[in-house]
Amino acid sequence: MALAKTKGTKTTKDDPRPLAFFKSLSSLAQKSRKTFIPSHGGYKKLLSYQKALVIFDGTINFCDRFIEKRDRTRDQMIQAARSGKQNIVEGSQASGTSKEMEIKLTNVARASLEKLLEDYRDYMRNHDITEWAKEHPHARRLRELNRTPDADYETFRKGIEHVDPAICTNVIVGLIKVACYLLDQQLRRLEQDFLKEGGLRERMTRTRLAMRVR
Repeated sequence: MALAKTKGTKTTKDDPRPLAFFKSLSSLAQKSRKTFIPSHGGYKKLLSYQKALVIFDGTINFCDRFIEKRDRTRDQMIQAARSGKQNIVEGSQASGTSKEMEIKLTNVARASLEKLLEDYRDYMRNHDITEWAKEHPHARRLRELNRTPDADYETFRKGIEHVDPAICTNVIVGLIKVACYLLDQQLRRLEQDFLKEGGLRERMTRTRLAMRVR
């Protein structure tokens, strides 16, 4: 029995659906194969990671000079700084197979840096150090340095290793605030990406359906 044809479409022998339907799924299959496990692990290019790395190295330097080795705060600050950095790395690596895990780990990094920020502010309060206001000349200079392309530890070394703890703490606090802002932006983008593209299971399902059609 001949299959009915609709105007402007072609049908296959065994399926009455228009040929355009199968072409669409074929295109989806090709796209799915390319994005089944998307590129991931490029954390070194993330500005949040670059700042977190400077914060980690700066915190070790700060603790070596201004926090006694027997003080538990020393280990807590170093661990918080390390957690901020390492969770960005782990989240970036996990993104290929789990967007949910990437979001979770990025949020852990954000929380760790917030905890570290509070430790520095505790130190400043207990040592009568004033946090720089936004329009403080040193704060403006720090913002200029933060806009330097590929800024690294060397970019901020003079401030981080300054003999005056008031300057050292304020520089690192400024870096932490920038890193937290960047992570907030990163989390918002990850949320939008997840809502738009879904996770691994959804990509797997799309790929299976498209390959069956092929």
